[in-house]
Amino acid sequence: MKEAFLNHSMDFISKNRIDMSDEDKEKLIYGLEGLYMTITKLLIIFLIALALGFIKEFIITLILFNIIRFPGFGFHASKSIVCLISSTILILGLPYLFVNVEVNLIIKLILCLVSVITFIICAPADTYKRPLTNKKKRTIRKVCACTIAIIYSVIIIAFNKSIISDLLLAALMIETVLISPIMYVIFGEPYNNYKKV
Repeated sequence: MKEAFLNHSMDFISKNRIDMSDEDKEKLIYGLEGLYMTITKLLIIFLIALALGFIKEFIITLILFNIIRFPGFGFHASKSIVCLISSTILILGLPYLFVNVEVNLIIKLILCLVSVITFIICAPADTYKRPLTNKKKRTIRKVCACTIAIIYSVIIIAFNKSIISDLLLAALMIETVLISPIMYVIFGEPYNNYKKV
């Protein structure tokens, strides 16, 4: 199904655009693959959230996660099934757990501290296909990611007993896992790719 989507998309683009280098085609195919995987993955996770009666919380977590994901980058699975399973566990399972199991203030403080330290050390975490070679951009992304992590942590602690605290904590923990070397090691993906270019 993915191949059919890519083939139809490339045929359509080729018919409507004359000048396209091989490098442009590669970038376009990479982007289309990402779009396809994102849409299909989100649709499946959305249906699971719907079945669990967890749509509103899922959407809020997804938004909060994407805010911190943008500057923090992080692990991307190279296989779509790995991406689907890990995304379902992290983006749906973790917030579902935090909302349904009370996490006390001390645990939240510890998790926030670990997250902020991880962001200071690891953010932004690039991928093999998208190494962050520009030092200035890496620095800007690090400052932004760490700032957002600190803001999230303050809100998590300040609104400890609210659902927003739980969903922010879930978003923060998801990105903490994805920028740490742990996921890269587990799935055999190279880490700190900007150093290898």
